[in-house]
Amino acid sequence: QVQLVESGGGLVQAGGSLRLSCAASGRTFRGYLMGWFRQAPGKERDFVAHIGWSGLGTRVADSVKDRFSISADNAKNTVILQMNSLKPEDTAVYYCQAKARFSVSAIARSYDYWGQGTQVTVSS
Repeated sequence: QVQLVESGGGLVQAGGSLRLSCAASGRTFRGYLMGWFRQAPGKERDFVAHIGWSGLGTRVADSVKDRFSISADNAKNTVILQMNSLKPEDTAVYYCQAKARFSVSAIARSYDYWGQGTQVTVSS
């Protein structure tokens, strides 16, 4: 059974940093595309970043690329989203998602698996 478990969310002041982790288990994820998406109340789920386990297919959304970065630790089956210089508009639930076919995609519904999400709240 595939499991994606996010952690690292919380409440932070504007300008602060958070490091989100996604622990993947339940199968071999080689060849998968791993993504981070976020969803604010009343809004659609938006693309944040994606990466392949080899580092190929790395992309960060233009809106956050100067502040966020994504990395993958093959040994730990963990994908990291490092978020710096956080702003109140970054407040959302952040989801880790996995796409079985390795074709890059920024569309949330094209991914096959997702976790329960972790709340990130940035106060002004």
